[in-house]
Parts: sequence; C-alpha cells; structure tokens
Amino acid sequence: MRLHEYQAKQIFAESGIPTPESRVVTDTDEAVHAIQEVGYPAVIKAQVHVGGRGKAGGIKFATNHSDLRTTVTDILGMDIKGYTVEEVLIEAGVEVDTEMYVGITMDRSAGEPTMMVSTEGGVDIEAVADDTPKLIAKEHIDPAFGIYPYQTRKVAYKAGIPSDTVSDVSSVLLTLYTLYTEYDATDIEINPLMITESRDIVAADAVMNIDDDALFRQSELAAHEHQVAGDPLEAKADEYGFDYVRLDGNVGIIGNGAGLVMATLDLVDHYDGKPANFLDIGGGAKAERVANALDIVCADKNVDAIVFNIFGGITRGDEVAQGINDALSRVNTISKDIVVRLAGTNAQEGMEVLNTDIVSVESTLEAAVAQAVANAAEASQWVFYSTMRHASLFKVSREEKGSSTPSRCLHMARILLPVLSRGKEARPWLALRSMIPLMRRLMPRKPTHRSFLSPQHSLQMPFLRQ
Repeated sequence: MRLHEYQAKQIFAESGIPTPESRVVTDTDEAVHAIQEVGYPAVIKAQVHVGGRGKAGGIKFATNHSDLRTTVTDILGMDIKGYTVEEVLIEAGVEVDTEMYVGITMDRSAGEPTMMVSTEGGVDIEAVADDTPKLIAKEHIDPAFGIYPYQTRKVAYKAGIPSDTVSDVSSVLLTLYTLYTEYDATDIEINPLMITESRDIVAADAVMNIDDDALFRQSELAAHEHQVAGDPLEAKADEYGFDYVRLDGNVGIIGNGAGLVMATLDLVDHYDGKPANFLDIGGGAKAERVANALDIVCADKNVDAIVFNIFGGITRGDEVAQGINDALSRVNTISKDIVVRLAGTNAQEGMEVLNTDIVSVESTLEAAVAQAVANAAEASQWVFYSTMRHASLFKVSREEKGSSTPSRCLHMARILLPVLSRGKEARPWLALRSMIPLMRRLMPRKPTHRSFLSPQHSLQMPFLRQ
C-alpha cells in the first residue's frame, strides 16, 4: 500500500523530520484559504501514486492568487499515467542550495535492508542507478542488530554529502529506519532531501510503501486504505482476488501462476512489446474467473491486444478452454485481439475446443506472444490512421494554402506522434512508417517536392534522427 506524499510527510513530521508547511485541498476555494497559512511562493503538487509527476505537469509553482487558481484548476482532474488527480498539496516553497536522495529499501539479493544516499537528488533515482550507479552510496543493515549511527555517517560521507550537514543527514537516516521497521514499510525515501541556503535540512518529498500483508497490525494505516487504493483497476482486481499490477504498456497478459505470467512479461519485452499488466488468475480457470480477468484487462484503455498463457495442471486443458469460451460469451463486446496458448494436460483437446472465431490459438508461448505484440502494433497503427481521418488533418485551411507542404507535414508529425504513443513509450519507427504514405497524399505531383524529407527537415523531426 503506497501512501500519498502528504500522508507520508505527516508521519515524517511527527517523527521529527523537517517538512515544508503544507495543506491538502480538493478545489480552488480551499486552495485560496490554505495559501493564507502556507504563503507565497508555493508549490502545487498532484497527489497520485505514481512517479514522474513533474514531467507530466503535475507539479507547478504559484506566486499569486491568479497563478494559484489557474494551477489548481489545471492539475485537479488531470490524468497522470492512468491516475486521476483528486487532491493537490499546497506547499511552501523552499530556497534550495543542494538536493540529495536518501532512502531505505530491501535488498533481496542480500536479504537485508539497505540505506541509499546520493547527491543526485530531485531526479529519477532509478535512472541514476542504471546509468551512473557509482553516484549512489549504499550500506546494508543487519536486521538482527538494527542500524548503528556510524553506518549513517559512513554512507553520507561516501556519497559526498557536505561535511557540515552530515550530522543532520545521519539523523534523518536513523529516523527513516525507525519508521521503516515500525510501519512495516517495503521502502521509504525522500527525493529530494533539500539543504537550504541557511544549511537546514528539509524533506521536499516523501515516499512510503507499506507491506500489504502487514496491514493487520497497522490498523491506523489500514483504516485509510480506501484513500490510497490507487489505480481503480488494481482495486477491482483485489475484489476479484487476483494478483494484478498495472503497467504502462499495451499488451494485456493473463495467466495462471505467477512464474508463468512473469515469463510472459519477459517474452513480450523480448519481442519489443510493452506489457500492460501482470494478472495471475491462480489455479483453475473457470468461466467466472476468466470473465473477471477479461473485464479488468479490457477496461484498461492502453491495452491493444491480449495474450492468455494457461498451463493445464490439475485442471485439464479442455476444461480451461471451455472456461475461456464461456467467459468470452458472457462479455458483450471484445474489441481487443486475443491470442491463447495452452499447455499441459489435454492441451491439444483444449485448443480444438477454443472458439477460433473470437480468439487466435498458438501452440507455443513464443508464437502466442509474438502474435500478441504484432496485434498490438497493428492496433496502434489503426488508432493513428483513425485519428488522422477524424481530425480531418488532410484538409488544408485557407491560412495553410500559402504554407509549404513540408511545413504542413512537420506540423502533422508534431501533433500525431503523441497520439500514437498514447501515454506509453513512444515508438518513433512505427510513427514514421505510418506517416509516410499519408504524407504522400499531401504532396503535389511535382518533382520539386519529392525531396520533402530532406536533411534540413529531418533535423526538425527528432524521431527521424534516431
């Protein structure tokens, strides 16, 4: 269970970690009232359970009432990676001298919690870990003995923290580990932990994830679980009793068994696809569970294709296939291409039972995943063409008649590349391949215009340089 930033900061503040003055609001009137206590300049932060809020436009500054009203109105209701913003945090601005990252998480390979400190604060720490891991200092903690003060000083010096603030950073780390253990956290971090111009330490952000299996002894936090349910699809999956994690791809995945689903995710990535979810329906694949799984995956607007990976163990393959048929008959409309792979007991009989008018059947997992990835790519292309038609972008307005064809093509590219991406990682090669025949329709049949994708125009289109 992931806490909102403001909820984690409340816990931090109660434990002695300095945090900026802040208030949580749900509309502009509350924001105007809150700013009287917070003051300007202020930071307006979307409260959603996902990273990358700043890049998505979910964190902005306000210096007066006009900025405040406009910013709060813009952020409330915003969709950030599938999460709708319903609350914003109005927080006092901080005069920053240095930003750093501090956190504690479980190192599963070592079987121990580990402290992490980096002077690269305020950025995506995962990217730092991948690109420049040496910039993150680490120190393991033996859970049998707990954390020692010398360890916190050691990791701070190793990270290159200014010597005049090492003592304060050490104190913050000691407090974080206390909270980590007391609240059964899976990870806890501050990014960024700021050093102000007056050399004070301030937690400008707060992340705190609680182990779901420990909520029975965290009654105070469990009482607010409905407030931190996060993604509605994950909440629905919890009601159905599924193990489900929503991702940001476009290939929906349904399987019976965590290992089987993980293998499918890996193969989707191997075939240059992007998984949209992890969904384990557990042992057996009766019609009701399959229908519920389809309900969840089809409700994800990012999903363009679905792959079933089912292993018939105790449950026979023909029974599983019949369950899939029954489930599909219960769903009114299936707008996604579905590929099914069956293996195990009576797998061949199961593949013969499946309704091939609705689903595609593959005998191997590799073939099924490759087909699903291809279906998703094709669906993305269809969205691209459909958007072109509905937007009537081929029509040249009076104002555009005097503009050059290359300019119109470049304008079209800038508009439609984000449409093709649709909240997922951009696929520039697919955008270019889709756009070339469409751009040709704009071209006058004159030899002088055949070189519209000239080097100078290519430089204006980032995806042509890749």
